[in-house]
Amino acid sequence: MTYLKYVSYVYLLVAAFFVYSGIISLTENDNGEAVVSFGIGAVSIFMFFFRRHFGNKYSNKSKNK
Repeated sequence: MTYLKYVSYVYLLVAAFFVYSGIISLTENDNGEAVVSFGIGAVSIFMFFFRRHFGNKYSNKSKNK
């Protein structure tokens, strides 16, 4: 299950894509789509830190046993 360490980095890739999409939408004056893209990007960044925190917590817990 070592792949679970790397799954959180997928959230960073998703965030980068949606931030890029939001910037492109801003240049095309489509503010509604830009807000949604930035929102999804922000949630993806939050999920990255959330998953990483609990992944580290879980690995430290299993090392102490």
